[in-house]
Amino acid sequence: MEYKSVTMPATRNIALVAHDNMKPALLDWVEKHQEQIRKHKLYATGTTGGMIANRLGLNINTLISGPMGGDQQIGALIATGQIDTLIFFWDPLEAQPHDPDIKALLRLAAVWNIPVACNQASADLLVTSKLFDTAFERQAPDYDSYASGRPC
Repeated sequence: MEYKSVTMPATRNIALVAHDNMKPALLDWVEKHQEQIRKHKLYATGTTGGMIANRLGLNINTLISGPMGGDQQIGALIATGQIDTLIFFWDPLEAQPHDPDIKALLRLAAVWNIPVACNQASADLLVTSKLFDTAFERQAPDYDSYASGRPC
């Protein structure tokens, strides 16, 4: 696989996702850091997005519920370069019926080399990084060469 340098803009496209038991923690986290994240374009799965918008009045691009395909929608947005940061408070102690979708979402985030925070501590480090509000270079798969028929 060949890689290319991709510039993440200073204004990020951030996906916010939380499993049911983790929604209160994500809501509290978003409230704590709303001044930092309101500058960015926000996306969320259905229930999570509605809860954030209702509680904090933030502008959220709400997708469908995670178990109904929202996780896959976010994965597709990552693969097409429309999401460049993922905050996903997943519940490691609760079995999820859509676990394959969750694994696929996290796999896509790793493949496309985007920043991912899966708990409050990593989300705190991410949002307070000096790189959070600046353009940032990352390596991503070069599918332009793949589409042109050149071997990867």
